[in-house]
Amino acid sequence: MDEFDIPIFKKNYELYKSLNTIRASVPKQDRYVVWQRVENTNLDVTELILHATALYKTEKLPVLDQASVKLNLLRFLIRLSYDTKAIDGKKYTAIQQQIDEIGRMLGGWIKSLKTEGTQNAPLQGASQ
Repeated sequence: MDEFDIPIFKKNYELYKSLNTIRASVPKQDRYVVWQRVENTNLDVTELILHATALYKTEKLPVLDQASVKLNLLRFLIRLSYDTKAIDGKKYTAIQQQIDEIGRMLGGWIKSLKTEGTQNAPLQGASQ
């Protein structure tokens, strides 16, 4: 499977396009500080997702955990942008919905890897 065909990658790609569209409406004093950080953090999440797709299943979890942390940072930065009036409520809501959807997808991916890991783990106390 091509890593660019993965649904979570596509959603994150669409999120970046949305963020890029909003950039012009962000006040100049926020555009080159907080908003730049928003876009860079989104690109970090994209990079971590692509990195995870290239790894063996047993190696994916730490990278996806990093992506989850970055996604939470992105949530915070978007909230900060809204609270400081860098973006309006309509844009905030639209972006948060996209981030929430990516978060659900990422959480599901992490959960599936953890479930597979516990199913494949040997029973404690079992003789080997």
